[in-house]
Amino acid sequence: MTREIWLEGVDFPLVLAKQVFTNADGSTGILYLVSSDSELSYDRMSTLYQIRWNVECYHKSLKQNASLGKSPTKTCTTQTNHFFASLYAYIKLEELKVKTKLNHFALKNKLYIKAAQLAFQALRDLLIPFECVR
Repeated sequence: MTREIWLEGVDFPLVLAKQVFTNADGSTGILYLVSSDSELSYDRMSTLYQIRWNVECYHKSLKQNASLGKSPTKTCTTQTNHFFASLYAYIKLEELKVKTKLNHFALKNKLYIKAAQLAFQALRDLLIPFECVR
C-alpha cells in the first residue's frame, strides 16, 4: 500500500511505501521507499527499488573489490586499460560467486588470506638458511 505525503520544502506530493522484511538472522527490518511518481503502485515501486539496489551493489563491488576506485592512472590509455581490467576482474568475481556461492567481499577476503599465507611461507623459506648460520 502506498500513501501520498507532503514534505516541507517540496512543492509537490510524494508517494511513500513501507516494506517490512525479515533478515537472515530472524530480525525484522523496515524500509521506506519514496517516489515523486504519483502513479506508481506498491509492487512497481518495490520492483524498481530492487533493480536500483542491484545496480548499487554492482557499482560498490566494481569500485571496492575490482579496484576501479584505486586507479593511479593519468593518461587516457592507462585509464582505459585500468577500467577494462576492473571490469574483467568483476566478471571473474561473478563467475567465482556462482561456483562458490560466496559474495564478492568473501571471495576477496579469501584471496587476501591465501596471499598473506603464501607471503609468510616465502618469508619463512628465506629465513631458514640464515638460522642455520648462527
